[in-house]
Amino acid sequence: MTTMNDLVLIYVEDNPMAFARVEDIQPDIKNGWFQIKLLILQIPPTLVTWILRDAYINGEEYTMGGQKMRLEKVVVPESIPKSGEKEPGKKESDDFGQQKAKDTKSKVISLADLKGHGKK
Repeated sequence: MTTMNDLVLIYVEDNPMAFARVEDIQPDIKNGWFQIKLLILQIPPTLVTWILRDAYINGEEYTMGGQKMRLEKVVVPESIPKSGEKEPGKKESDDFGQQKAKDTKSKVISLADLKGHGKK
């Protein structure tokens, strides 16, 4: 369930458009509808109020101006690991999410050492 201060991702025609923070949700005068105030996190940040049903606020697809729209709640991590640290309870993995084997023969290669190689 989406509530105030949640971060949501706004989709337009199944494409992510922008992140937004839910600033407020109030009942609308029309029964079953709500006024949701969103701070759209773009340049410049924009504050909008949309009138949506509860189901739409919680991720069901709807249309706005003839375009398919959807809000998806974003789960924000409790903390971001510092460089070189792994998240608690997480196995070490590569950039593609594959579990890494511990390679004891690995070597760090400096980019400075590579400068000039390959140039002819």
